[in-house]
Amino acid sequence: MTSGTPKASPSKFVVATFNRDKAAELHALLALPDVELVALADWPGAVAPEETGDTLLANARIKARAAAALTRLPAIADDTGLEVDALDGAPGVNAAHHAGPHASYADNVAKLLRELAGVPPERRTARFRTVCVASWPDGTEMSADGVLAGTITDAPRGTNGFGYDPVFVPKGETRTYAELSDEEKNAISHRARAVRVLRAFLR
Repeated sequence: MTSGTPKASPSKFVVATFNRDKAAELHALLALPDVELVALADWPGAVAPEETGDTLLANARIKARAAAALTRLPAIADDTGLEVDALDGAPGVNAAHHAGPHASYADNVAKLLRELAGVPPERRTARFRTVCVASWPDGTEMSADGVLAGTITDAPRGTNGFGYDPVFVPKGETRTYAELSDEEKNAISHRARAVRVLRAFLR
């Protein structure tokens, strides 16, 4: 999905996240020869806005608009959720805080596995969903989304990832997301699918 009218590529774009793991992934995916990417976390006075949206799109917009307003530069933000069918789509938009407002990655994974205890493999289907928003200071916006289907394991495996990566096996794979290399992940990921749409416009 895309919306809005794209502008010509500026010299700088702000990557609007304070999550260093996500920032590194977005920097790799957004790399363009004529665009300099600036981390919002390094911007003086930057603070994370309260994510009060009830959808991924709403939260991505909140983050992108706040960064553009602060820096007066175009900004890109994303919001990602994990939708588990056996949990009626939960944790969804609340994936990052599934085990509480200050939960660690391990806390969130542990709670998810407790909720799925006893659920057979064929019913552990899930998907990662990402919505990316690019926002310009003049109010212009673009959005794109990406989805990656898979299943939830009964125990974490792998160390190359963050969040729910160690318990998510992409469809067609036997390895968890955290057992894949960065190159393998970026070829199929939900975030990569959304970012590729934005990249095509930013060129």
